[in-house]
Amino acid sequence: MPKGAGIGWRHPHYQALLENRPDIAWIEVHSENYLGGGRPLAYLEKARADYPLSLHGVGLSLGTDGPLDRTHLARIKALVDRIEPTLVSEHVSWSVTGGVYLNDLLPLPYTEESLQVICAHVQETQDVLGRTILVENPSTYLQFTHSTIQEWEYVAAIVDRTGCGLLLDVNNVYVSAGNHGFDARRYLEAMPAEAVQEIHLAGHTVRDLGGATLRIDDHGSVVCDAVWELYASAVARLGPVPTLIEWDSNLPELPVLLAEAEKADRILGAAREARGAVAA
Repeated sequence: MPKGAGIGWRHPHYQALLENRPDIAWIEVHSENYLGGGRPLAYLEKARADYPLSLHGVGLSLGTDGPLDRTHLARIKALVDRIEPTLVSEHVSWSVTGGVYLNDLLPLPYTEESLQVICAHVQETQDVLGRTILVENPSTYLQFTHSTIQEWEYVAAIVDRTGCGLLLDVNNVYVSAGNHGFDARRYLEAMPAEAVQEIHLAGHTVRDLGGATLRIDDHGSVVCDAVWELYASAVARLGPVPTLIEWDSNLPELPVLLAEAEKADRILGAAREARGAVAA
């Protein structure tokens, strides 16, 4: 994957991307939007001919306490085999219980028991796909009182136990740090640098709830200044990493996303130059 900035490719921008072929490093799509075949898959195949591609899953539910949906996993494998993406990723979360799919990425209790469950599912997914996947750190709005492991230690343990890669969502770190009062930079420093193969950036909403501030990861606006600063700190430590602008609600015109990607590219370029200066 090129160590530049890409965008999340969503339905309203299908034609604009294919017709204009903007100069971006890569694109990412949600895997589940293409499992049904038809025109969406045809569009994806056309885009794949011009851009490196990442498949980002939202429905596998790696944290479910029970067996993975093997039918869903088989459909993901068929898509992976057909499209041959550069990267495949999923979430540190759960969304399925008792055969019922919930339209959300729900938080896990950070315990040894749940860690064993999600690690087994990550390993199973990698075995079925025949490749390493990335897992994405969550954005959360509540914490379980019986959690015994810090979130950053939990995510790092998944990587260590399964050999998977890490999709580091900097906005998620910022959102969760604000909601729960931990140090976002401490979180970033705890991430295994060699495992970080992709970074996500997105906008979020800030709400006041009776005097308390809640940050909501809605992917519906430009990246805020504080997240850009945190991102700059991350790539200063990690070096240039393929970076994605995620935008899923209140979608603007394509040039707005491309402008956000250009901002990320400038920060990546600065990190590249700094590393070159140190090497020299």
